[in-house]
Amino acid sequence: MRHRIAASLRARVLLLVLLGFAAVAAPAYLAFNWIVSSTIVQLGTLFAEKQILYDRYRGLEALNREVSLAETLAGAQAVRDWAVDENDPERRRRGLGELEHYRQAFADKSYFFVVGDSGNYYFNNAANSYAGEQFRYTISPDNPRDKWYYTTAALGEGCHLNVDNDRTLGVTKVWINCVIREGRRVLGILGTGIDPTEFVKDVVNVPQKGVTAMFADRSGAIQAHRDRNLVAYQSLGHDVDAKKSVFSLFERPQDQAQVQHLMDQVVAGGPLVRSAFVKVDGRDMLVGVGYLDKLGWFNVTLMDIDRIIDRRLFWPIGLLLGLAVLGVALILSIVFRRQVVDRVRRLERAVRAVQGGNFGAAGIGSQSPDEIGRLSRGFAEMVQSVGAHTEELERRVRERTAELEQLAFRDGQTGMLNRRGSRCNL
Repeated sequence: MRHRIAASLRARVLLLVLLGFAAVAAPAYLAFNWIVSSTIVQLGTLFAEKQILYDRYRGLEALNREVSLAETLAGAQAVRDWAVDENDPERRRRGLGELEHYRQAFADKSYFFVVGDSGNYYFNNAANSYAGEQFRYTISPDNPRDKWYYTTAALGEGCHLNVDNDRTLGVTKVWINCVIREGRRVLGILGTGIDPTEFVKDVVNVPQKGVTAMFADRSGAIQAHRDRNLVAYQSLGHDVDAKKSVFSLFERPQDQAQVQHLMDQVVAGGPLVRSAFVKVDGRDMLVGVGYLDKLGWFNVTLMDIDRIIDRRLFWPIGLLLGLAVLGVALILSIVFRRQVVDRVRRLERAVRAVQGGNFGAAGIGSQSPDEIGRLSRGFAEMVQSVGAHTEELERRVRERTAELEQLAFRDGQTGMLNRRGSRCNL
């Protein structure tokens, strides 16, 4: 087998083509994988940005509406007047009337109002269970359960969100806490709540496989997640459980620092979404972070790119490229066989014919201007020259032979005459 390959130019060229194909296939495979990975990263990053923007405008639309209503209620003059003088019956009637009016507009059909001077907590729900008895209890700075009020009051005017479980009322909600101020004086805090079950269903339960969406506050405490065990309830004014922080999802300190850096970037302004690759459970995940400035929350989305974008989608392209390379190799082999091997074989047959004395091989001359064509024409000219010389030599040999034969014949005739003459003399 080795001898046949060594003796065949075609076999050697085919072997070289195969070896060259194998040598190119390895880097081509690596390059293809790199291109695919780069494409997946690009598509994944774009998907992350679109997903976060989608969560921003889809899931929080209702929440933004509730915040806007609560802000409007906090600016109502009737409520502010009542907070200034809580014991005035007329102001109380008008203030409660305003609260009840907005209760019908809130999605949860509930409200709460804490008067700053007294700490009295007023509440009513969708069932109107506390009609005429909206006063529920009085908060105290000595009660750890009421720390949320004093922490919120210190945040300044505006609305602030908090996931909390009010054990006194027996409800767990995403509370919208709007601070009412008059100069530096805190008149009170009012707001409403949203059922986190519906909130999570609408916002966090993303049907897309490989995508985990969540919301976290400025401290990193998880405020909404499909796994309710990860939600940091009562995070406002309390130390956040490390296991219920968004940073606890990342094992490596550098990944935690990276997520914090993304949060800082979106808070600082510029692009609405920032993203980076991190490790989660040993897998490369793309984390995207957006900031809901009106709510003071971050929407954080974790995406398993390999599950979102299946690499098998690129297999037909790889197969097509492989077939294209094989086709090119086959075409090159055919072209080489026709342009080189077949012509060399014809030249080889002509050489053998000349070796056998057949000088008619002079007709092998090619008009092609390439090396083999020039070699063929040179060989044809050489064959013609050798043939002509051979014919000339053969002609001379024939002539010389004929001359020698004639001389021999004449010599023979002369000898016979001489012998006859000798006999006569005798």
